[in-house]
Amino acid sequence: MSETALTPGIVAGRLSAPAYDENFGDLHPRLDEHEALVAADRCYFCHDAPCITACPTGIDIPLFIRQIATGTPEAAAETILSQNILGGMCARVCPTETLCEEACVREAAEGKPVLIGQLQRYATDTLMEAGTHPFTRAAPTGKRIAVVGAGPAGLACAHRLAMKGHEVTIFDGRDKPGGLNEYGIAAYKAVDDFAEREVDWLLKIGGIRIETGKRLGRDMTLAEVAGDHDAVFLGIGLGGVNALSLEGEDKDGIRDAVDFIAELRQASDLTALPIGRDVVVIGGGMTAVDAAVQAKLLGALNVSLVYRRGRERMNASVFEQDLAASKGVRIITNAQPVAIHGNGAVREVEFEYTDDNLKPTGQTFRLAADQVFKAIGQTLDASAALPALEGRKIRVTGAGRTSSEGIWAGGDCATGGDDLTVTAVAEGRDAAEDIHASLMG
Repeated sequence: MSETALTPGIVAGRLSAPAYDENFGDLHPRLDEHEALVAADRCYFCHDAPCITACPTGIDIPLFIRQIATGTPEAAAETILSQNILGGMCARVCPTETLCEEACVREAAEGKPVLIGQLQRYATDTLMEAGTHPFTRAAPTGKRIAVVGAGPAGLACAHRLAMKGHEVTIFDGRDKPGGLNEYGIAAYKAVDDFAEREVDWLLKIGGIRIETGKRLGRDMTLAEVAGDHDAVFLGIGLGGVNALSLEGEDKDGIRDAVDFIAELRQASDLTALPIGRDVVVIGGGMTAVDAAVQAKLLGALNVSLVYRRGRERMNASVFEQDLAASKGVRIITNAQPVAIHGNGAVREVEFEYTDDNLKPTGQTFRLAADQVFKAIGQTLDASAALPALEGRKIRVTGAGRTSSEGIWAGGDCATGGDDLTVTAVAEGRDAAEDIHASLMG
């Protein structure tokens, strides 16, 4: 029996088609030329710019903004992309309010930073729409390198290796490349199939072949991949999802938030996507916020996001929290789930309040729910034999070197990062440089 048959509150088409178009429009529409020039004019072009230090990929932000100000956005894009080949997507999804813009001197002086993220999008969009690719391949090296995972880390690694003259094959278990950018972020952050278009643009460097539907541990082993190539980079992300470990977690109407987001991102018709009337999201990170906001935008009447710690401990930025609240999401903190109620399908979720140390207080409450999304963190998929782990991730040293000779790793699957797209790009890029030095040194 289908989920919707057991849970009649989960239905499709709660809103009109125009309402879906409006709700899932571009969160930050691109600046036009005049707006970009005005925004660029606010930059002080600091000599020792703190925004550069705050950027995980180390983009020369004052330089690219000066290039926009002088009417050369394509040159600005090249400055950006030389450090962050996925600069277009990062301009859309990076929490700039806690990175470069928080460090901006204008933010410290006036409480209003330069619009670095939007200026970055203006520049990269201008270049991509021109259809040009500003980078060329070096002479062939004869080396063959495998990149496992077509997400931000893998794509950044592959592009840099291709630039060095290596032949790269990317393996990915899904039907489309892009990883998190394609499947894991809110639809309103990257409209008009941008993730797919960015991958197509990146591949213009040449020397990169992508094989989809090839999952490590299912379709191939790491030993097989390593045996066929001179080096391997693992950018496999975190494919496992943590469980609530509560009785009744298998009831109809309960699912992982990442699956909901992926389904929404790939949906060709949002009017056909079922959503509940009373939706509860459990978690406090970006995935939780993305799921909660999109549930509301799909037409859910009541959406509650419940997090076990205080609001200041949420991994989602203040901007994301405020965005959720502005869309009508109710945020409840210092509460953890203790029971799921319902006969076959979820009807209520029972929570218990916690103190700042996660100690239960004994006070409980219930929320009506016909749909529950779990967003309590992801973990490494252990179905494949991997290099040595540290906790729940692959242990790396330096620029992504693992315990296994000839194998590097980066992005969410490796230790040391902060699970951001921009950090994954930096780690993939730096691993590529280290792989190149190791193979050619």
